[in-house]
Amino acid sequence: MTASTLSPLSGWNLSDWAKAYQSGQTPQQLLPQLLQQIREEECDNGKPVYGSPWITLATDAVLAQQLASLEGKAPASLPLFGVPFAVKDNIDVAGFATTGGCPEFAFTPQRDATVVALLRAAGAVVIGKTNLDQFATGLVGARSPYGPVANSFKPEYVSGGSSSGSAVTVARGQVAFSLGTDTAGSGRVPAGFNHLVGVKATKGLVSTNGVIPACKSLDVVSIFALNSRDAEQLLDVAAQFDAADPYSRESVAVPQRRIKRLAIPLSPQWFGDVEQQQAYEQACVLARKHGLELVEKDFGPLFEMAALLYQGPWVAERYAAVGEFMEQDLPGLDPIVKSIVLSGKLPSAVDQFRAEYRRLELMRYVTALFDDVDALFVPTSPHFPTHAALAEQPIEVNSRNGVYTNFVNLADLSALSLPAALRRDGLPFGITLIAPAWQDRALLACANRWEAALKLPEAPVLLGRKADESVVIAVVGAHLSGMPLNHQLSHRSARLVEQTVTADQYRLYALANTTPPKPGLVRVGDDEQGVAIIVELWRLTAAAFGSFVNEVPQPMGIGKVELEDGRIVNGFMCEAAVLPTATDISEFGGWRAYVSRKQAD
Repeated sequence: MTASTLSPLSGWNLSDWAKAYQSGQTPQQLLPQLLQQIREEECDNGKPVYGSPWITLATDAVLAQQLASLEGKAPASLPLFGVPFAVKDNIDVAGFATTGGCPEFAFTPQRDATVVALLRAAGAVVIGKTNLDQFATGLVGARSPYGPVANSFKPEYVSGGSSSGSAVTVARGQVAFSLGTDTAGSGRVPAGFNHLVGVKATKGLVSTNGVIPACKSLDVVSIFALNSRDAEQLLDVAAQFDAADPYSRESVAVPQRRIKRLAIPLSPQWFGDVEQQQAYEQACVLARKHGLELVEKDFGPLFEMAALLYQGPWVAERYAAVGEFMEQDLPGLDPIVKSIVLSGKLPSAVDQFRAEYRRLELMRYVTALFDDVDALFVPTSPHFPTHAALAEQPIEVNSRNGVYTNFVNLADLSALSLPAALRRDGLPFGITLIAPAWQDRALLACANRWEAALKLPEAPVLLGRKADESVVIAVVGAHLSGMPLNHQLSHRSARLVEQTVTADQYRLYALANTTPPKPGLVRVGDDEQGVAIIVELWRLTAAAFGSFVNEVPQPMGIGKVELEDGRIVNGFMCEAAVLPTATDISEFGGWRAYVSRKQAD
């Protein structure tokens, strides 16, 4: 196994893959390259190492078989043509073993799970099966004989479970999306801990046929994606009624809410995690700033419903799924998972009926709650634990992760975890939107607005890099996207992070006698009138940044540029000595507007 490097294919979303194929590249060229890169990062002697997010990677033969199905087809003919994805290893994929996170349980399915078949029919390509909390029992990503999966930002922190590997493969930029499952939050907590979108759709909207059950009446196949637009496109493919799944439901056409008024919890608990508290408070400020109304509500009945899931008789469903297998004395069985599953033998039928009566009573509160608000706005998790904290309190830490997730499936709600701004310590923070069943599109529409407001287009693989592994540079002129020198960035696999503006302390000049025409950005003194100038932020590896800087000619140079939000980044600056022959174009606010005016004249 080699040290992780930033592959040219890292962090590509659905649009990036589509553009690559539209430009003439092919899956036969790119996907073997991607698979080899993953092997170099994750494998030793041909197998994923202990703690890898992968349990099994595609063999060359299995990949070739999938690629053969795409030959002769136009990229535009399939919505997911050649897009690589990962599948949690409790979901069947023909050609791969299904382990459920237990090597002794492994079997080779003859056919794909329904959702996998739909995605492959749409052109997507399975790269491998991913690590998980054994039999999808946990929210920490550490209950696996294949090893605990490290967080994609800081390895000393948990990745979240049970769909840990599925989330981390996307966050590391190894695949464009992945499938997980969600019974109590397993499609949301890993998203929140790895800066991803995690879709927990309405129960029955996506088929669970071909999935090892956790709690069969509550299970949902979840989707991890880099942004909400990708998630929406993937849900379009995956959400199909399946007569082979007794829990599949025909989609109900209900009016989609315009989500504006959201409930937040009264006096939320943070279990001592001040960073998580501060991040949520900041998210609430941003939500209000961008037009959302937040109202405090009593979440007590929701928390009582959540307690029914693990403290009540629904744990018997876990025993019904794999309990007899777990009765065995096998080395690959996780002891915590085994104790949870075997406790499912204890509840009686009377316990089940009493709990169901109480659940229905609590549903009256849930229904009334959504008469007054469009959705809930909660932290995906109230704390962000380390592996060390988990080792000290394995049950308590796991339970705390599910404070805002455990009640959702029992209450038949739809939910969507979204990235918010990074915490002050650089770790990701996620918020979750929760709405009634069948409001999945409304949540995605709200997510689109949230992402646009927060300007969060970066892939986690880039955000999570150490400072010495990648560099952000602000470009202001001929290197902007679509401009003559942008190729100097694109051929170095640089990625556009965002468009923003500088602090209002700069002037922009059109330089004389430059080919192609270039501007110069100059910071003015405190006694001079400056303006904010539009810039693009591009991220590239440290090595690529070094070679890029070597191409910068005088009078240009790389200095420090202050942005309107206070960030300081590397950026193009200009020597003041050339300004007497230059033209001040600051009034245009940016180079692109100036060029457009010149072309119009």
